[in-house]
Amino acid sequence: MAEKKILVVDADAASRNFITRTLQQKQVVVLSTGLGKDGLIMIWRDRPDLVIIDPELPDITGEEMAAKLRQDTRLNGVSLIALSSNQSVAHLKACLGAGFNEFIPKTNQAIPTLLETVRRLLGATAAPAKEGGLLFTFLSAKGGTGTSSLCANFATSIATNQPEARVVVADLVLPIGSIAQIVGYRGKHDLITVADLGPEQTDEEFFKHELLEIPVWRFRFLAGSPDPESSNHLKVARIGDIVASLKSAYDYVLLDIGRSLSKFTLPLIQHADLVVLAMSTDLSSITLTKTLLEYLYSKNVGNNSIYAILNRAVGLEGLSKAEADKLLGIEIKTTMPYLGSNFSLANNLHQPILVKFPNDTASVVMTGSAQQMADIAKKLRAA
Repeated sequence: MAEKKILVVDADAASRNFITRTLQQKQVVVLSTGLGKDGLIMIWRDRPDLVIIDPELPDITGEEMAAKLRQDTRLNGVSLIALSSNQSVAHLKACLGAGFNEFIPKTNQAIPTLLETVRRLLGATAAPAKEGGLLFTFLSAKGGTGTSSLCANFATSIATNQPEARVVVADLVLPIGSIAQIVGYRGKHDLITVADLGPEQTDEEFFKHELLEIPVWRFRFLAGSPDPESSNHLKVARIGDIVASLKSAYDYVLLDIGRSLSKFTLPLIQHADLVVLAMSTDLSSITLTKTLLEYLYSKNVGNNSIYAILNRAVGLEGLSKAEADKLLGIEIKTTMPYLGSNFSLANNLHQPILVKFPNDTASVVMTGSAQQMADIAKKLRAA
């Protein structure tokens, strides 16, 4: 948690000082105050990564503070913890309803719980900055859109277009990763085992040399969770560090998020150079995608960083590109043609479309779109 900044707002000086000293031992910068209004000023001025508030304050309540902060879109990334002596259910609901991420009662287990919550929230909000390799996140609003296959195949297309580029794919779909089955992965590392290792063990050199390269796919691969039980033990706080190290080691980092939109994947989406949004042609997929788009806009994900793909994964029926454009209010960048049995055959053989069917229309479209993706991401990064 080094170089993180935490603000403690607690009217009780003894409690405030004890929490401050405890957190300082974890190598974070700690600010503190006993007043809510001063806390608001410090948040707007100093921009802490996380704020711990005892809601029982002499000037304004913690709920009022949280509500004010949640109205400021500049502070969407700030996590709020209510640390309260009032353990009533009504108070808990009021705090969470006002915008607190977590509620912790002041009991004899408060400090261990607080430290674990701080570790988790700081890890979840720590996203790689716009430096290092270009970061692409692949996500969808509805299952069955072929997002994982698109992610893997576009990674191959990027590597084919730019043979000198170092490309890596990481599967963050929970509770079970899906790309390993597509590419025929049989390596020893996956997201769960890597997250179990310490930050000093999973640096840039680790990811350069320890991740298995899938030759026919032309990228290195960090597999996802092998089963639902394993995903329950994922150390979410490590995700930000892992992605930052991947960006240090590779020129292109493609993250398959699928429908796994959560507190730990949202910061990755917010900091991505390009958000690849996949959808199928049925009305429900387009409608859900519109809802997802509106949510992303509310989280400061710019329209210019969204690369929408209409994927005819299941057949020729459904909405046209023009109809989908109109419903979504954005231009779909790429429309993938229906692949029929070729799609299933390539996946079953663990081969990219580009390799198995190099002359197929889909291969041509994917090659051109991959180059367009790279060009857009580079321009956005430069800007």
